[in-house]
Amino acid sequence: MKDLLSIDEWFCIEHRLKYISLLKGKVGLTRRRSECFVKLWAYLLLKQQQELGIAVKPLTELDLPQGFVPCTHREANELFYAQEDRGSERAAGMMIDKLVALGLIEKEFDGNNICIRICSPLPDINQSTKPTQSAKLFADSFNPRTDAIPAATFLASNYDWMNKKTTAAPHRIAKILRNWAKQYSKGMRVLRRCDTQNPVGICILYPVASESEENFFLPPSKSLHLSTASQTDPFNIATPGDADCTSAFIRSFQIDPNYQQHDNLCQLLKDARQTLINMQADFPNLCDLYTLTIHPSAQSLALAMGFQKTSQDPQISLYWMYMPLDKYLTLDIEQAASNLKLD
Repeated sequence: MKDLLSIDEWFCIEHRLKYISLLKGKVGLTRRRSECFVKLWAYLLLKQQQELGIAVKPLTELDLPQGFVPCTHREANELFYAQEDRGSERAAGMMIDKLVALGLIEKEFDGNNICIRICSPLPDINQSTKPTQSAKLFADSFNPRTDAIPAATFLASNYDWMNKKTTAAPHRIAKILRNWAKQYSKGMRVLRRCDTQNPVGICILYPVASESEENFFLPPSKSLHLSTASQTDPFNIATPGDADCTSAFIRSFQIDPNYQQHDNLCQLLKDARQTLINMQADFPNLCDLYTLTIHPSAQSLALAMGFQKTSQDPQISLYWMYMPLDKYLTLDIEQAASNLKLD
């Protein structure tokens, strides 16, 4: 069985990344856990095939193994940490326990061995790994009745990549999104599929009341309202007609990983620009744009658009980023986004 532990030979990184990308939407599932889970899934499938006398060939997609398959902590350690110094059988056992807690696997002891069963993490997962580039999308207003839950689900994964824990509960995020929509829905936009009407991207432009602007000069982690259990939003929203409102906070700009193509990204960026123009009718002195970049890819996008880092959090890798509104309104979005490497 040892040769199967060289998982790159049997299920290459290109195919693994398709599954890792899909799993990003599950709360509490960090990239490290996703990688380990997909490796474990492939290994158990290959191992069961070999035990059944089926000729083992390199995989291009994953099927569920039947029932429980033996897997020792030693095997898991070699599978998870073969090319790293920090691995150990104990660390591998802890990773398995985390995957059990997330509902991705079941574990039992048969008296001699630890046995693991892979639970289906997504319905029709192999169908889901097929390219989604052909799906047509359009920009639309956020509908709090139909969009809050699906949007909250993929937003939660954005915070989990930073927190590595389950603080960003989708049900809580959905409640916040609906509350924001009650206050100022004009700044909330989505990309949705033409065929299903499902939202697959979201942009939230939040007009900030002048008394809350000092938050932009405080540690960024104090403004992570969606990712914390705090019931108090550090930012007050400005009301239409407020001449003292000068700042818009991009509280979210995210596209589901399966739809992160250049055309879709530019479509949402251009829609955000038009939305900001529309917001100027309500806030005539709007001139500053701020954002927090949770995920490294979001930071790359912000830098490509012309945002600059203004202050870093003292405890975590998190920055406030700033851009003059007038600069964004005249930006050649296609050109600015042309060199971005999308996952």
